[in-house]
Amino acid sequence: MESSLNEVLSFNESFVKFKQYEPFITSKYPTKKVVILTCMDARLVELLPKAMNMRNGDAKIVKSAGAQVSHPFGAVMRSLLVAVYELKADEIYVVGHHDCGMSAIDPHKMINHMIERGVNKDIMNIIDYTGIDLVDWLHGFGDVSTSVLKSVDIIRNHPLMPKSTPVHGLVMDPGTGKLDLLSDGNAYLENLEPKESKEEKSSK
Repeated sequence: MESSLNEVLSFNESFVKFKQYEPFITSKYPTKKVVILTCMDARLVELLPKAMNMRNGDAKIVKSAGAQVSHPFGAVMRSLLVAVYELKADEIYVVGHHDCGMSAIDPHKMINHMIERGVNKDIMNIIDYTGIDLVDWLHGFGDVSTSVLKSVDIIRNHPLMPKSTPVHGLVMDPGTGKLDLLSDGNAYLENLEPKESKEEKSSK
């Protein structure tokens, strides 16, 4: 298989030489104070930010297979916490998409592909012995909406996430960019607001 590395490095040399980076100079802090968790699907690379009216510098974008938070103390959740506490993001969007590859993942086939490409079966046995269920770990999801809402729930209820942080759940059409809202984080927070607090606000 031919590597793209030389092409990338050659282009990059020209990119820097002719200062093509200048239109992209911005702050490390997101202008719109949002962080987006979405899928690594190639169709979303440019479509998603354009469909959400996000320009360079507007948002932090975290990507994972299927836009999933697979572990409450994994790298994805850590990235979201860093965005909120250290990078001034006040709002979180979880954006899955239809026709997602993770909905068709067969972990057994994937394990066979690993073996075909040289991963030693003994390694699989050692991993299993340590208590890690590879089939469960590699498993995708059946329904994208259910998966997005599960990730939203993990983020909202994470013990280290500020309870005042709106977490929205959406699903995108990878063909048109159309967004369907599954869960409005602002409405969710309003419903959690104590009755006394609502009465105080209405009396002002």
